[in-house]
Amino acid sequence: QVQLVEFGGGLVQAGGSLRLSCAASGDTHCISAMGWYRQAPGKERELVAAINWSRGSKYYADSVKGRFTISKDNTKSTVFLQMNSLRPEDTAVYYCAATRGGLIPLGQQGYDYWGQGTQVTVSS
Repeated sequence: QVQLVEFGGGLVQAGGSLRLSCAASGDTHCISAMGWYRQAPGKERELVAAINWSRGSKYYADSVKGRFTISKDNTKSTVFLQMNSLRPEDTAVYYCAATRGGLIPLGQQGYDYWGQGTQVTVSS
């Protein structure tokens, strides 16, 4: 089993920055990739960014390319999401997810473990 805990959500003005962290514990050796999803009220959960643990390859949704950066610290089993130039439409609950298999799953069903979520609110 893997446990995921997110940190770093909050309220920020448009144009500002936030950094989310997700710390994994438990059987972290089985993790092959981790990602950040978000879900805004009334909308489906969407994949924002993901990173392969061994290869370091990354995925970004078009809506965040050039503004968000995903990174990892293997020694601490932690993944980060640096969010710059935030917009009101980035407001959502952000969830960390981890998978035991696959390079970078693009669908929710590809992830085996989920964090509890952290709220990000961007004011205009």
